[in-house]
Amino acid sequence: MALDTSLASWVGGLATICSTASFIPQAWKIIRERRTHDLSVGMYAVTVVGFALWTTYGVALGQWPLIVSNAICLVVSAFILAMTLLPRPKKEQVADALDPTA
Repeated sequence: MALDTSLASWVGGLATICSTASFIPQAWKIIRERRTHDLSVGMYAVTVVGFALWTTYGVALGQWPLIVSNAICLVVSAFILAMTLLPRPKKEQVADALDPTA
């Protein structure tokens, strides 16, 4: 049973919002707490590559919903990966620039 086109668009839109927003709490926690030692570098490396490939796929198809949602996820997950790989002083510097009140 196929979904109505407008219902499918709504479901796709909600899925995009959830997928895109899912990385924000982790990124904000890293900025606030300046800790990443519990995160898996391998998992985020694979995630970043996956989002880069999805973005490229979207570009190849000219599908803006794929491009935009995956590009946003790529940027946020790449930020998390970079923060995980940075030495502590650099991590503090980046976090201070993004949240000077902490």
